Amino acid sequence: MDLDAKIKEFSDGKNTATHIISSAVPDICKSEPCMLGIDEAGRGPVLGPMVYGCAYCPVSKLAELKALKCADSKTLSLEAREKLLILLNDSGDFLGWEVEILSPSFISRNMFKRSKYNLNWMSHDAAIALIARCREAGVNVTEVYVDTVGPPEKYQAKLEARFPGLKITVSKKADALFPTVSAASICAKVVRDRALAHWTCPEKMEVDVAALGSGYPADPQTKRFLASSLDPVFGFPSLVRFSWSTCQTILDTSAVGVQWEKPDDENAAARDTPSVAALFGGQGARHVFFTERHLRPAPPL
Repeated sequence: MDLDAKIKEFSDGKNTATHIISSAVPDICKSEPCMLGIDEAGRGPVLGPMVYGCAYCPVSKLAELKALKCADSKTLSLEAREKLLILLNDSGDFLGWEVEILSPSFISRNMFKRSKYNLNWMSHDAAIALIARCREAGVNVTEVYVDTVGPPEKYQAKLEARFPGLKITVSKKADALFPTVSAASICAKVVRDRALAHWTCPEKMEVDVAALGSGYPADPQTKRFLASSLDPVFGFPSLVRFSWSTCQTILDTSAVGVQWEKPDDENAAARDTPSVAALFGGQGARHVFFTERHLRPAPPL
């Protein structure tokens, strides 16, 4: 599998939904009882996608999985994570994995829905979908280990109700306790790192990954990127989760404000209001907002 090619399919910046990448399912995972671990990467940053990952192998192969010495991806260097992913792929005769990439736009749109769909619920649904897809692919899942999002007891009860008959353990710090969760953590983190490295903004701006900082809202370098990348009319580029409060603060102070009110003299207001073309650079380069939607100025009446 060419992982970079599959990640680039997502990272062109035009993907505003989710993207799934899966390894082949080892034959042994279809015949023997398997344990499956789930973890995520990129939950807190204001930049880039969130990636949910799972890794699975037969219970009988636990010793072989431990021998790979996977660990919580946050404790490892980028180089160490990349080497571990190679080891995981080289163990494809008994180990498989899958990731789901949630785009920044997908996250923000959901968080701004009229019927609130927050990050915890998105995380839970991503985990449920990973388990369901692996079972549909033929993996004989009997045990599931999950790094918790929210109270572990409630999360575990939710998964047990959805998947009766499976042995499910939801725990804090699961990525440091259970080898399958550690392996899932590696897969999710490497895919997120590569997605950021390959990211192309349709807004025609260059993205220097080194200039992004950690991506967390409190990082001064990340704040500088947000401020410099803001379009005063259209807001932030596709890399940014515009539903984060940090973004709202910048929009409130630096973006063009809009006031919606009904004027006393509607005809006078119409005469005094500039055209859409004048507001959005009708004579110059058109913003990607218009080109992506194939919008053109209406011909004169």
